[in-house]
Amino acid sequence: MDFPRYRPRRLRSSKTMRNMIRETHLSPLDFILPLFVSYGHDIKNPISSMPGQFQYSVDKLKAEAAEIQSLGIPAVILFGIPETKDETGTSACDPAGPVQEAIKVIKDAAPELLVITDVCMCEYTSHGHCGIIKDGDVDNDSTLALLSAEALSHAEAGADIVAPSDMMDGRVGAIRSTLDENGFGKIPVMSYAVKYSSAFYGPFRDAAESPPQFGDRKSYQMDPANAEEAIREAGLDIDEGADIIMVKPALPYLDIIRKVKDSYGYPMAAYNVSGEYSMIKAAAERGWLDGEAAMMESLTSIKRAGAEMILTYFAKEAAKLLG
Repeated sequence: MDFPRYRPRRLRSSKTMRNMIRETHLSPLDFILPLFVSYGHDIKNPISSMPGQFQYSVDKLKAEAAEIQSLGIPAVILFGIPETKDETGTSACDPAGPVQEAIKVIKDAAPELLVITDVCMCEYTSHGHCGIIKDGDVDNDSTLALLSAEALSHAEAGADIVAPSDMMDGRVGAIRSTLDENGFGKIPVMSYAVKYSSAFYGPFRDAAESPPQFGDRKSYQMDPANAEEAIREAGLDIDEGADIIMVKPALPYLDIIRKVKDSYGYPMAAYNVSGEYSMIKAAAERGWLDGEAAMMESLTSIKRAGAEMILTYFAKEAAKLLG
C-alpha cells in the first residue's frame, strides 16, 4: 500500500463515502441513561455541576421514562437518594425506598425499558462509604450481606438487572447466590468489575449526595496506574457469575476497555462518568469547543474501544441527534 498508488483520502471525499466505510456505528440502542431518584414529591432539582441533569422524585419519572423509551434508549440505571441515612445504610433495602418505588413506576410507564439498579451503600450511609466501617475502613466481608439484601430488594421490586458498584471482593458471588436462592436466578448481574478511584466522579457525588465524610475510597477502588489488575478483577467477577462487566470511568481508560474485551470477549459496558460529561458541557458553554461534536466523538471512542453498552448522561441528547 504505497503512495501514490494508494491514497486514503479517496475514501474521505464526501459524507456519503465516509458513511459507507465507517467502522464504528453509534445507535441509541448502545446507551444506558443514569437517573437520580429522590424521596419526596413533585421534585425535579437541577444538578448544578451537571447541566441538564436532575434529581427526580418518583412521581416525576412517569413522563421521563416515556420520553426515554420513545427515543429508542433501551435502559436506565437508578441511583437512590433516601430520606434518612445511618451507619449501615439500612434504607437501601426499604421496599418503599425511592429506587424500589421508581422501578414499579418506570415499568408501568415504559414497559419496554430495562431497569438496572445500582447496588451500593454509599448513597445510604451517613459516612458516605460503600459499606460497614470498622477501624476506620470499610469491612469487606460484613458488607457483602448488606449488598446482597439490597440487590434482593431491587429484584423483588421488579428490577431487570442489578449492578453492584461497591468494589468489595466477593460481592458478585454473594449477590448471585442470594438471587438464586430466592427465586431470581434469571436476573443478570452487571458488575462494575473494573472501577478506578477517579477524580472524574466529582459531579456525581453532588448528584447522589454521597461524598465520603472522611478519607477516600482508595482502599477499595482501583489505582488508576494499574492495567493488569483490571484483568484479574474482571476475571474474578466473571468466575463469580457476572453476566456483564463494566469499566468505569470510560474515557481515561479506553485502553482498559479494549484490554478486558480482548481478554474475555464478555458483554462489556463502560461508564461515561459525570466528570467526563461536565467537562464537555462546561467547555461548550464557554465556546471553547463544539459540544455536540465532542459528545459524539467521545461516545464513538468508547464504542470503538469495545463497549457494547455505554452508561452516559448524554444518552437523550445523543439519541436525538442519531434519530
